[in-house]
Amino acid sequence: MKNRDQKKKDYAKLREELQVTNNIFVAGFQKMTVSQDYNLRKTVRAAGGKYQVVKNNIAEVASEGLPSHAVLAGLKGMTSMAYTTGDPVALAKALRDYAKTNPAFVFKSGLVEGRAVDVSAIADLANMPPKEQIYAKLLYLINAPAQRLVTTLGAVGRNLAVVIDQGVKEEKFSA
Repeated sequence: MKNRDQKKKDYAKLREELQVTNNIFVAGFQKMTVSQDYNLRKTVRAAGGKYQVVKNNIAEVASEGLPSHAVLAGLKGMTSMAYTTGDPVALAKALRDYAKTNPAFVFKSGLVEGRAVDVSAIADLANMPPKEQIYAKLLYLINAPAQRLVTTLGAVGRNLAVVIDQGVKEEKFSA
């Protein structure tokens, strides 16, 4: 059992993490083995996130007054949270893939960009393309009209040069 000072340190550390994090996935992990937990932590780190097991009452008290309070209040059972300040889609994909192979890991709720989401919204988020791919598609859509304009303008000059070249070859122009 932890003494009061250790619990205060856990509270302070968790409060500090929650203040800077706006993407949190809360999950249950009942009956997971040590090796499964190790693999989960490795998966979360590879996705750019952090993972920690939390005591429900400490999580609730530490999140008071923060956006994360909506998802950390009233938790029951064994609870863990995976969180990131980076791309929530990458973390959601990693957790979803892990949950497919390990049924002991189940989502409870989440916080994405400061908004509370339910389990179905987490699944929808995990099915989205990564942020970089969305940016690439957006840049393509923005760039495509300009590229077509440049191609069209270049075609007029190219066509004129071809006509002049053919006229010179066939000696249609006199000097």
